[in-house]
Amino acid sequence: MPIIVFALLIFVLFALAGVVLLSLALRYRAGTARRQARRWVTSLNVWMTSFSVVFFLLFTLLVSIWVGSAFRFALIGMAVGGILGMLGFTLTRWESRPEGLFYTPSRWLAFVIVFAIAARVLYGWWRATHASSAAAGDQRWWITTSGTQLSLAIAAGLIGYYLVYSIGVRLRLWWYDQRQ
Repeated sequence: MPIIVFALLIFVLFALAGVVLLSLALRYRAGTARRQARRWVTSLNVWMTSFSVVFFLLFTLLVSIWVGSAFRFALIGMAVGGILGMLGFTLTRWESRPEGLFYTPSRWLAFVIVFAIAARVLYGWWRATHASSAAAGDQRWWITTSGTQLSLAIAAGLIGYYLVYSIGVRLRLWWYDQRQ
């Protein structure tokens, strides 16, 4: 009987790993797909991402009561994400067709975003399975930094990236509509 339970546990772990890898691959595929810029979609993206920024920053401000530097990590992540959003917007390929304006995001930047998510998941797994035995003074900053702070920084980076990118797409569509 224990062999069956062990085999079932191994199967569940492999299935979970497969689902995670599949979701990362699908996220990359969706992040590099060619899209038509529609006014209502771009406006909705800007508004919803702006609400996400406000609520996320309020949440991290609340969390900073318990985790002292959470808000600082969130602001740093948001700034890095904003810079990557500007870079992503400049690397986007634009096509003007009779049907409208089309855009294709940068493949390598979509890979960087998916890699950041995967790296955070792997770091969380590593941190959960390896107990820290050295003194805090002997450790590097990424080891002494809590998983909460890094998670907030990466989440803020993603939100900042999508906010700046969606504003850029909305402005580009507005400029395209003005020329028509």
